[in-house]
Amino acid sequence: MKKATAMVSVDSLSKRDTTVSIIIIGILFFIFGFLSWINAILIPYFKIACELTHFQSYLVAFAFYIAYFVMSVPSSYLLKAIGFKKGMMVGFMALALGAFIFIPAAMTRTYEIFLAGLFTIGVGLAILQTAANPYITILGPKERAAQRISIMGICNKFAGIVAPLLFAAAVLRPTDQAMFDSLAGMTETARAAALDELIRRVIIPYAVVGASLLLIGIGVRYSPLPELNTENESEEVAVSNSSKMSIFQFPHLVLGAVAIFIHVGAQVISIDTIINYAGSMGISLIDAKVFPSYTLSMAIVGYCLGITVIPRWISQTNVLRLVTVMGIVLSLLIVFARGEVTFLGHTADISIWCVVLLGIPNSLTWAGIWPLALDGLGRFTKVGASLMIMGLCGNAIMPLLYGYFADLHGLRQAYWVLFPCYLYLIYYAFYGHKIRRWSLN
Repeated sequence: MKKATAMVSVDSLSKRDTTVSIIIIGILFFIFGFLSWINAILIPYFKIACELTHFQSYLVAFAFYIAYFVMSVPSSYLLKAIGFKKGMMVGFMALALGAFIFIPAAMTRTYEIFLAGLFTIGVGLAILQTAANPYITILGPKERAAQRISIMGICNKFAGIVAPLLFAAAVLRPTDQAMFDSLAGMTETARAAALDELIRRVIIPYAVVGASLLLIGIGVRYSPLPELNTENESEEVAVSNSSKMSIFQFPHLVLGAVAIFIHVGAQVISIDTIINYAGSMGISLIDAKVFPSYTLSMAIVGYCLGITVIPRWISQTNVLRLVTVMGIVLSLLIVFARGEVTFLGHTADISIWCVVLLGIPNSLTWAGIWPLALDGLGRFTKVGASLMIMGLCGNAIMPLLYGYFADLHGLRQAYWVLFPCYLYLIYYAFYGHKIRRWSLN
């Protein structure tokens, strides 16, 4: 029988071991970002190729992120049973399967099969995120957790910049806009043939992605990444948690999971809706494809600021407070700001640049919530992390809500959904994370 991988405590890791672990987890976050943020281009792409409404097109995000709700808690028990590294390998296998499902979906131009593939990719990411986020949170001093998460965020968002551009380069042609404009005037047979040809362009890219993910999964399984022991508790934490039987007895965790739900939903709206919003201003899909990259670039700016100032000049809690206030100001400007400007070669309403600027507060919100929500969980860390990952289903719900209001009231007015999101995040940043006991008083 093969000997089980030994578990080690964070305190026993050398500086070299910690650095190597951060690099490996950084690669994982790059992969998370590549597979997640490609949805920004998949949504308008499927909208055209599968002839969808705004609401139907945002089922891309729903199918992808609802997997987090379904799989997050099972993922925690999987990781408890087989460990971080084997669990990550299982996650990569699910990612590869999801990518391969795109092949029959494209051959038949069946949107439902694409959604099944996206759900399967989401399952894999749920497993990987349940492992990676608590791993990087506890991999070093607590007061520097937001700094480490910011480094991971740069890897994630850089992948998000690259993914839509690579996808667009692989499947879109400079002449496609003329074809898009002429679809309405085509006969049914000609339109079906054109759209079949368009959708089948994803076959080779996703076959390559699937094969690559299988190899990466095997590589992670046999990498030098240590198995961290999250079950042991300090004496102080053990005493504090001695009467706790469930993660629902940690109000700051539960409220933090709600904050993650709202934050990620607001974040994905700012990225996955911006191409369609640019289209409403007369910008073609070929030109609008770069807008998600602008938003993600602002996120990288935010992460760099976080790495620089946390905790040297400002605490991660105060940064969270600052960026949530910034988020609510920008969400109001999106709705109310008016005026056409030309910037970076695009002539558009100034409000679209407010959507782009949301990348800055959104970047540091995630980094601020995680260490506050996982603080003092001890042996409940893995299950607590699974509850946080469950919050990622906000990415599934919020874009649908946006799409519903966009069909009813227009793309700009639909951004009102962001306002209550940032109100709650302000509440958690200033007060919610301090609550350690449920009370009606």
